[in-house]
Amino acid sequence: MTDTDGELGPEDGSVAEGLRAGLEDYDLSDEDVALLGRSEDDLDALVDEGPLPVLAVIGRPNVGKSTLVNRILGRREAVVEDVPGVTRDRVTYEADWAGRRFVLVDTGGWERDAKGLHLRVAEQAEIAIELADAVLFVVDATVGATDTDEAVVKVLRRSGKPVVLAANKVDDARTEADAAMLWSLGLGEPHPVSALHGRGSGDMLDAALAVLPPISQVGGGYAPGGPRRVALVGRPNVGKSSLLNKAVGSERVVVDEVAGTTRDPVDEMVELAGRTWRFVDTAGIRRRVHQTRGADFYASLRTQTALEKAEVAVVLMDAGTPITEQDVRVVQQVIDAGRALVIAYNKWDTVDEERRYYLEREIEQDLVQVPWAPRVNISARTGRHLDRLVPALDQALESWDTRVSTGRLNSFMGELVAAHPHPLRGGKQPRVLFATQAATRPPRFVVFASGFLEAGYRRFIERRLRETFGFTGTPIEVSVRVREKRRR
Repeated sequence: MTDTDGELGPEDGSVAEGLRAGLEDYDLSDEDVALLGRSEDDLDALVDEGPLPVLAVIGRPNVGKSTLVNRILGRREAVVEDVPGVTRDRVTYEADWAGRRFVLVDTGGWERDAKGLHLRVAEQAEIAIELADAVLFVVDATVGATDTDEAVVKVLRRSGKPVVLAANKVDDARTEADAAMLWSLGLGEPHPVSALHGRGSGDMLDAALAVLPPISQVGGGYAPGGPRRVALVGRPNVGKSSLLNKAVGSERVVVDEVAGTTRDPVDEMVELAGRTWRFVDTAGIRRRVHQTRGADFYASLRTQTALEKAEVAVVLMDAGTPITEQDVRVVQQVIDAGRALVIAYNKWDTVDEERRYYLEREIEQDLVQVPWAPRVNISARTGRHLDRLVPALDQALESWDTRVSTGRLNSFMGELVAAHPHPLRGGKQPRVLFATQAATRPPRFVVFASGFLEAGYRRFIERRLRETFGFTGTPIEVSVRVREKRRR
């Protein structure tokens, strides 16, 4: 891991300690206190532990999934309304139970024969199953098993993932018999719970933790110090498989669009610049049979699966054709997944001077959100400049691993705020109280402030963080926690 202590002087450390002491005058949550109490060594340990296991909450609409998520989290995070379909996308939270931390994924309701928006919701739920270590399947015990529930069971069986069955809305002893009826689903013991009142949730969570692995098997479970994992992603026909074949030195990957086959990514150990890398190629994953309309969706799923297993992504683009909306979406997927990023313009040997001019204009216009991503011009067909990938990968991964010490960070923030204070809004000016780096891979920073910091100012902080500490090739996240002064 890269540490940017650099020329950290004793005054930086004392500044940080003084600011931390000043926070005692503000209302802090238990989570705040835990974050502020975390040492630099703790951050290293969190990285080395590996990715947290993932538990996906699945079920048809309006069975109480989001209410149960809030119950597990112990706070109101997921939006809950008494109408079905409020949750539409996958929403991820970090949770803990009995001293074990895990990732909880809330999903929209899964429906049979869904169309339009409901189809997108069902597809998101299928992605959640695909990218989970275990599934918490929620059924409304007062209604019993419906045809839709039976259809979900078939999807779950195909996935092969461990399943814990939660029989929700069992609010008292009289309705426990309703839960027992759900043995008929064939998923083992139904755990009677009341998401509303918390009844039975502890036993259900114990059962879930029993089937969750200590480290996620789907979320990039790489061994520290082993070969770095590189995802090759991009829209179809940009040369992902050609690049892998050239790097391996053989025809390792055949792209086959025959329907109904499996969707396993092709992992390959590759020697580049005298070092071993593990490449994950999404082109080797074949398409499902029944979705002619879902080509973009399954391309997105293939990309997401590869990213979950990788540390850094090489986004390939065809330099000879205009940048498309799909190219931009793939780049955004990498950012959303929190992976390091390198952009490789393939087929560079076919590009003339005029096209290069227009490509530069397109990059300025369409890839404005990633000026920090290293760019490499290559030819997968001939192997030209393939060696240039390695310095770009190293640079991106080093930034992805970078940690800024608390003292250095607060010294930087103090200088920044003094030179460029937040603008006045409504006669008030929010004050930055303290900043700390909460995570690496990618770097995530938390800023404590006395009031809301506008999005433009947060982007300004991010831009200056990049100018000062580098972060070439990695997304970084700046979040703000507003804390008010205690009333005496």
